[in-house]
Amino acid sequence: MAGVAALLAVLALLVSGCKVDVPQTKVSEADQAACRALVAALPGSVSDQKRRETTGNPLAAAWGDPAIVLRCGVGEPADYDPLVGCQTVNGMDWYVPQKGMNDQDEDVVMTTYGREPAVEVRLPAQYRPPVAAMVDLAAAIGKHTRVVKRCS
Repeated sequence: MAGVAALLAVLALLVSGCKVDVPQTKVSEADQAACRALVAALPGSVSDQKRRETTGNPLAAAWGDPAIVLRCGVGEPADYDPLVGCQTVNGMDWYVPQKGMNDQDEDVVMTTYGREPAVEVRLPAQYRPPVAAMVDLAAAIGKHTRVVKRCS
């Protein structure tokens, strides 16, 4: 019996080490409800990567290793440039910084454009191009966020 308990303890440690720690986002009370609903509705796989457990932010999700990380309720990106424009995939508008579009060796940080609450997805370079992730996430994001403006 002691051997089984020890094995279970080791397995628990191994499994907990597989969780993805995601930084908190400051989200309004109204947006928290939408973000919780979104996270609950997200698909089991993104870019052919299986969903993983997260810690640190209940308004987040992750897939794969290295992890594709989604955070709901983010602000406007620090490098936001309205002159770059946005990309529309499956009816969802995304802001992708110029560097993220051009440098195929760079991780991509894409943020929904014109939606509340806003959603950020960090996509490791190995999962490029980002269109697959955009397609996989579009339905859930579209259902649980609202459009406030569109790409022009």
